[in-house]
Amino acid sequence: MIPALFLVFSAVAYRVTSGLLIHSGASWLSNFAPLAAIALCSAAYFPKKYKFAVPLVTLFISDAVLNFRYGAPLLDPQILCRYFALALVGWIGLLLQYRPSLKTLLPASVVGSTIFYAITNAFSWLSDPGYAKNLGGLIQALTAGLPQYSATPSWMFFRNSLISDLLFTLLFVFSMNFGRRSARPHARAAVPRTA
Repeated sequence: MIPALFLVFSAVAYRVTSGLLIHSGASWLSNFAPLAAIALCSAAYFPKKYKFAVPLVTLFISDAVLNFRYGAPLLDPQILCRYFALALVGWIGLLLQYRPSLKTLLPASVVGSTIFYAITNAFSWLSDPGYAKNLGGLIQALTAGLPQYSATPSWMFFRNSLISDLLFTLLFVFSMNFGRRSARPHARAAVPRTA
């Protein structure tokens, strides 16, 4: 579990770093942060008391750093919507906790990324007065977004999120398998031999 925890904290450090760099011209990093994968894999692999605590606490810490830097409120409806979407993705991971593998988690990662994207962009469509409250406005929220917020269209946020979630899920599964393999020889060495 130690390699996986290190991977989660590295992903959060990356999220903070990339969030700070985006405003200095690195817009290709937009939303290349494995938030849904952290929620999915933590719920699938971690012990009961860490399943939701680790992803939500790490997200909260990274939100606190980024929101402080940019003068944004720490808790607003958009952020609460993001936490709700991540909790749903974590619920999918919870359903897979007895059979976590690449075969189950990679497709679940695609589903989780899509759920996160659909919920957060639909909430933006509903709450932002810049979007027309019709099907065209919803399509705009899901594809182009509002130009005043970013030069990066919404579909590119989704693409980056999907790629980073798949990559992180792959790394997470390998980290958990590596941690289990390296723990086995230590466990065998600790078992006393009887004559």
